[in-house]
Amino acid sequence: MSFRGEDTCTKFTGHLYKALSDKGIYTFIDRELPRGEEISPALVRAIEESRISLIVFSKNYASLRWCLDELVKILQFKESKQQIVLPIFYEVDLSDVRNQRRSYGDAFVHHESKFKDDKKKVLKWRRALTEAANLFGWHFKEGEYKSILL
Repeated sequence: MSFRGEDTCTKFTGHLYKALSDKGIYTFIDRELPRGEEISPALVRAIEESRISLIVFSKNYASLRWCLDELVKILQFKESKQQIVLPIFYEVDLSDVRNQRRSYGDAFVHHESKFKDDKKKVLKWRRALTEAANLFGWHFKEGEYKSILL
């Protein structure tokens, strides 16, 4: 499960994780992994060994390089390992994710200035967001009952 903890951990992903675990579905969450400049080998291995990846897009998901790198890896393994990728749009409009508008656009203004010497990386992130937003998924607007998914 890929998510921005500050946005969703206590409101949504924690409940989703518990519901999946209660049904006997092992779900890897990266909260124990150290954060750094590069995506950790343990996380890459977990993504590679998964059959399904859930991506919880929230307002600030794109603001973290870590989330975007994780998304790129998930989509790479979707292609090479035929994995299922299921996006969840949590209190964010999928068109904002697809077209990098509003908070996603703001995040990319920051990324483009910070990574101006690595435009290929930023372009990979943009493409990954567009690709993931074009997949079938679930949409939860603010105030909607979240247990429908569970």
